[in-house]
Amino acid sequence: MNQLLHIIWDPSIGIQIGSFTLRYYSLMYVIAFSMGFYLMSKIFKKDNEDQKLLDPLFIYMFLAVIIGARLGHVLFYQKELFIEDPLAVFLPFRTKPEFQFTGFSGLASHGAAIGIVISLYFYNKKYLKRNLLWILDRIVIPVAIGGMFVRLGNFFNSEILGKPSDLPWSVLFMQQDVHEYGERVSRHPAQLYEAFGYLILFFSLVFIYFKTNKKKFLGWIFGYFLIVLFGIRFIVEFFKEPQGEEYINWFGLNTGQWLSIPFILVGIYILLTSKNRIYSSK
Repeated sequence: MNQLLHIIWDPSIGIQIGSFTLRYYSLMYVIAFSMGFYLMSKIFKKDNEDQKLLDPLFIYMFLAVIIGARLGHVLFYQKELFIEDPLAVFLPFRTKPEFQFTGFSGLASHGAAIGIVISLYFYNKKYLKRNLLWILDRIVIPVAIGGMFVRLGNFFNSEILGKPSDLPWSVLFMQQDVHEYGERVSRHPAQLYEAFGYLILFFSLVFIYFKTNKKKFLGWIFGYFLIVLFGIRFIVEFFKEPQGEEYINWFGLNTGQWLSIPFILVGIYILLTSKNRIYSSK
């Protein structure tokens, strides 16, 4: 491999504010949730929905993303943590082999997706009292751009690395975990591939919602989102290194790809049947 062809990536861990360090990964989450709140306020305004319902929506979404993503990671990639260090499953630190503050690291997007759907079911039942697909068709817009910021955070953290590559845009991650990924070599910037895909998805969702009549077919936008987002995830997985313990690795496909397939199939079904669900106001 020609090691002359790569970009060297060696960022600081965050922004120093006095004795406090605001880590870039955490900052990306702050930006994602802030932008999500702003976008949903615009969407609620367009749909003449009560703006007071945004605050509980923010709380439901925050808990769904953090809890769902964390549980998803442990269930899909690190099951042994339930036995070895159960407190670390839910809290931002580990107790073994020694106590260490880790932040909420180890988050899985598939778990977050499941958490969001479950959380919005209860939110909708208590506050909106509409067809669940109504809010799902709208929440996916901020979720798409939020996913982009999360992957940028992974890039800053030098995690979820791509496979070795000698392409001119390959990246040499100077802060990579050598214990986890082995020899330090230039790699595909898989985080940026995924981030760029989510950015394109976000713009397409904005166009579909604001410029077409697709939102009148309940589930069309949500189904489209599932197909495209997890299609992107499926493709990018070919360029990634394994994430933790690969419990599912069949026929050349890894855990992330097998977990993406059901979401894609559900998305196809919801989109194709959306013509039978014409939206009517409350």
